[in-house]
Amino acid sequence: MMLTFWLIASALTLLTLGLLLWPMLKGATAGATGDPDKTRSVYRQQFVELDQDRKNGVLNDAQYQQARRELERRLLNEVGPPQITPTTTRRRIDHRVLAGILIVAIPLFSTLLYLKLGNPLAIVYPGGLPMSGPGGPGDGHQAPGELDALVERLKSRLAQSPDDGAGWALLALSYVALGRHAEAVTIYEKAVQLIPNDAQLLADYADALGVLQGRRLEGKPEALIERAINADPRNVKALMLAGTVAFDRKDYARAAAYWTEARANLPQDAAQEIIHELTNGIAEAQELGGGPKPTTASALLTRQVLSPDKAGPAWAISGTVTVAPSLAGKGSPTDTLFVFARSVDGPPMPVAIVRAGWKDLPFTFRLDDSNSPMPTRKLSDAGPVMVIARLSKSGNATPKSGDLQGMSRTAVQPGTDRLSIVIDTQLP
Repeated sequence: MMLTFWLIASALTLLTLGLLLWPMLKGATAGATGDPDKTRSVYRQQFVELDQDRKNGVLNDAQYQQARRELERRLLNEVGPPQITPTTTRRRIDHRVLAGILIVAIPLFSTLLYLKLGNPLAIVYPGGLPMSGPGGPGDGHQAPGELDALVERLKSRLAQSPDDGAGWALLALSYVALGRHAEAVTIYEKAVQLIPNDAQLLADYADALGVLQGRRLEGKPEALIERAINADPRNVKALMLAGTVAFDRKDYARAAAYWTEARANLPQDAAQEIIHELTNGIAEAQELGGGPKPTTASALLTRQVLSPDKAGPAWAISGTVTVAPSLAGKGSPTDTLFVFARSVDGPPMPVAIVRAGWKDLPFTFRLDDSNSPMPTRKLSDAGPVMVIARLSKSGNATPKSGDLQGMSRTAVQPGTDRLSIVIDTQLP
């Protein structure tokens, strides 16, 4: 993202320089390469011919005067008024010096102005501020050292502008990205005091506070979620967290309502996996509404940026997917293979998912936090999970009649490897 930004900025700078310098250099070149004496000789001949046409009656006085003024104008444009040679040379040199100054000054001052007044962290967090949508600081994966350096720069800037609420909000998001939730909560409190009615900010604050409370949303996080929904009833993250609160209380009807509203307000370019996640969660909540069973949805709490240790082998599940010989003839080259993990003690929405195809079988998979379909659910926080492999005829993760499926025989914990999944069932 950073490289793309600087390439675009460089291209726009070059375009600006070209528009400014082209007339200047073109004029200097014309002045340097033209032959004024030869040009004047040509125009003198045209003036003689014009006088002759007047004497011969070809032109009347009005036509003659108009034609003469046109010739004089063209002569001045091409040759200019008579100048002493040193002055012309000096003017040409002045143009070149000015062009050189502009070539250096424009990129330099525009860069300094951006660093002073702009927001360099927006390159790392392309979502920018004001914040919107369910995610956190973007999809990019910054090296921890680079993110630390950017945080220090942001802190220095905020020391000079302590009333910059958006800057404090971005600093809090950065702390969350670094896994420093206690510091993030402190900064969020400052940001909320400056920007009290930003729904996304309130939802992010509630989420970070919930992490500190053992990934529970009761108390102040819930109050923040209510404030977020009051500020913006269509904020996706606030609606998802509100649904989590209701689900944990076994108020499944309300959980389904919140998640339905969240799904309705997803952006048009939302990933299909996110839509299917919410759809499956809604279905589960509606089903449980008839007979609640002990289950929680605490895994819906967000972890916006993956910490490196949560992507390592200790937090991953890996293995191989094969198809039972009895079903080998029922697959199709167009089938889509989904391998996903679903929390045993939470909503049915996957906490990690990978996609492949029939041609990739037997398929070696690895599930970890890097392929969690939503920043609000992570494999590392889910506890025991069931791993399911499904060959979809429709190309989406929602189960349909005719799909082929297999799953782990028992629940497994993150860190499991060499897991064998056999697709041995056709859905009715």
